[in-house]
Amino acid sequence: MRSPGLRVAFVCVQNAGRSQMATAFAEQERGDRGLGDEVEILTGGTQPADHVHEVVVDVMDEAGFDLNERTPRAITPEELEQTDIVVTMGCSASNICPAIWAGENRDWALDDPDGKPLEEVREIRDAVRQRVRGLFDEIEQEVTQRV
Repeated sequence: MRSPGLRVAFVCVQNAGRSQMATAFAEQERGDRGLGDEVEILTGGTQPADHVHEVVVDVMDEAGFDLNERTPRAITPEELEQTDIVVTMGCSASNICPAIWAGENRDWALDDPDGKPLEEVREIRDAVRQRVRGLFDEIEQEVTQRV
């Protein structure tokens, strides 16, 4: 049984790049906005990698986030069935992302950072940060209206 509040999941195939960045930024936004008791953050992949992509670890370190200890994990249909907002990273329109969910889905259509040069991964990171901020603007407003 899940706790009350809003559950948000960041999902991609490998859970080794975009979704890890989004999760780190979301955890920061949740803390900065005092929404720790109101928002649960979940991340996972449909075919998780063995480790977070090194280039992602590097660009997130530049932004003040340590992803060295994070490990990609599988996301289960049961988890997604109890999720209010599922954010996919660009895979929802293809057969490689067979995730299912009961709540709202948003696909951010971001390039996979794996194998990209550092400058491109920085651009992806910055796009993820902006989208997470926008999402949390909406979440904060929704949570405030519930109270």
